[in-house]
Amino acid sequence: MDKHKVLGIDIGGSGIKGALVDVKKGKLLTERFRLETPQPANPKNVTETVQQLVTHFNYKGPIGCGFPAVVKNGVAMSAANIHKGWIGKSAANLFSKATGCKVKVLNDADVAGLAEVTFGVGKGVKGTIIMITIGTGLGSAIFLDGKLLPNTEFGHVYLRGQRQIAEKYASNSARKRDDLNYEEWAVRFREYLEHLQFLFTPDLFILGGGPSMKFEKYEHILKNIRTRIVTAQLLNEAGIIGAALSTLK
Repeated sequence: MDKHKVLGIDIGGSGIKGALVDVKKGKLLTERFRLETPQPANPKNVTETVQQLVTHFNYKGPIGCGFPAVVKNGVAMSAANIHKGWIGKSAANLFSKATGCKVKVLNDADVAGLAEVTFGVGKGVKGTIIMITIGTGLGSAIFLDGKLLPNTEFGHVYLRGQRQIAEKYASNSARKRDDLNYEEWAVRFREYLEHLQFLFTPDLFILGGGPSMKFEKYEHILKNIRTRIVTAQLLNEAGIIGAALSTLK
């Protein structure tokens, strides 16, 4: 098998997506294949869905997987946006046993960030980069000179002046819940970025997730933030590409 051809899988709250990736070029070699995330998204159901996805590609080889939790050595250590039954379970072992392939599992925002600093807008950027994935929650990844510090949970910081964690206040699901337009929501999101700026003094923010594709609707609300802000270049492919790329790390 071509060592540069790796299956990347991105597990999300609504969908489980995968594609074969050229990890040397950071390009998809196939169309994305998507299955609905089973409900409940417990270990048994998600593992079966991952197995279906791998079977679809008739694939035997290393697999990289982005997973919506803190992940240490393949084990899920949290479950903020997935079934609580995952806590303490080895996603890597479950997926490997079900598929017959060696599977590496990392946090989903970490692998998306890995793709962006390797092949996207963060490539070659020196200093501190923070990537925020805006969705059901607020995923985060932080890099220093391209090197990842894994499993940051910046979506769970408490904002100054707020009595709730950031992702309950400034995520895309919070925007929908409170029926906010993008400008109204961006006032909240600006507060969040200003807090991260205060804590880390980054050189670059990279925004991913659905709202990043509507950046022109609220870019002017964020103009007073000192840190340069860009949107992810790889869009919905970042999680899959980064997951595949993680097998080389």
